[in-house]
Amino acid sequence: MDPRIRAAGQALATPSVYADEERLHQALGLLRRQAPVHWVDAPGYRPFWAVTRHADIMEIGRANRRFRNGPRPVLMPAAMERRAAAAEPGLRTLIHLDDPDHGPLRAVGADWFRTRALGDEVRGRIADIARRRVDRMAELRGACDIAVDVAHPFSLYSILSLLGLPDSDYRRILELTRRLRGSDPDAFLAAQAGLFRHFQAVATDRVSRPTEDLASYTAHARIDGERLSSGEAASFLVTIATAGHDTVASVVSGGLHALIDHPEQLDRLRDDPSVMPSAVNEMIRWVTPTKSFMRTATEDYDLREVTIRAGDAVLLSYASANRDESVYTDDPFRFDVTRSPNRHLSFGFGPHHCLGAALARMEIGAFFAELLPRLRRIELAGPPVLTAGTFVGGLRHLPVTYELNG
Repeated sequence: MDPRIRAAGQALATPSVYADEERLHQALGLLRRQAPVHWVDAPGYRPFWAVTRHADIMEIGRANRRFRNGPRPVLMPAAMERRAAAAEPGLRTLIHLDDPDHGPLRAVGADWFRTRALGDEVRGRIADIARRRVDRMAELRGACDIAVDVAHPFSLYSILSLLGLPDSDYRRILELTRRLRGSDPDAFLAAQAGLFRHFQAVATDRVSRPTEDLASYTAHARIDGERLSSGEAASFLVTIATAGHDTVASVVSGGLHALIDHPEQLDRLRDDPSVMPSAVNEMIRWVTPTKSFMRTATEDYDLREVTIRAGDAVLLSYASANRDESVYTDDPFRFDVTRSPNRHLSFGFGPHHCLGAALARMEIGAFFAELLPRLRRIELAGPPVLTAGTFVGGLRHLPVTYELNG
């Protein structure tokens, strides 16, 4: 095997590579061109197939009976996999589930997101949280870290509001979520258990004291006439709290970074707010906050003259699909707030398409709709710092200086 291709495959199992966008996209580009279905045997990880082309990832997404989420839904070191498998038995989030369990539980959330998440009340609350974060930028007098001071508080306070949780939960949920993204198995398991217990208590409380929020809706949801157990409800709420927080925060900070790097695109969006929907989609493509998911083949499957054997694990690289030259023929590495069509796979594809995709777009749009009319100037004040991680990631730090109106 060409040693360059071997190294490119192993890069996908190297957390630090994801903190170096140039290195990551060099590896992904080489794999797309020369080995789009590539066997990766990286030190410290169980082997897997890396799938890097947009069309192939969509094909596997459609074949959900032939490629299952369990038992290996995300890429992690083998030692952490073993520890996680023996950990909290009650925690089974949507990303761990396949049918017949996945569909009914997903339907519970889909109903709420369809009927309530994009209603005027929720939109108003999100807009108010966005306004408070931009007000906070004004209080910081022209210098802040967008990731730390703005993006993460905006996304997490938004999630807390949807769940009906007090702002006092912010620090605890933030810290537990951060520990989930680290490489320390003990910290990971402690954070996982802490989140599960926290939301199990929330779900139990909502059964006896119902309210008008997503946590209460989940606690009282039924499947085939039976109310969800506290463990099932807690697992669902953990999914919402963690996935909804990290991904939106990454796009808010990464999207602003892209606008700073492309001032003509910032001017275009500021001058014509009607392009906001396409701009949000382009930010989501550009950042790709969820870098990959894993699937496991249930039977032999041929893909691009390669046979994936039953039991083999497959990594679906969304970061690669969103830069696929065969899809983005006008230059996948050009940031364009008017890009259309934009068939990015940042929310996945198929039955496991992100449940909160429309809500995430609304939140991101609400933030920029609040910020841009008040923004007179913005510049980097230091080097941006990306998260080192193979699953979910974005900017850890984005130091900026700026001037605001009001």
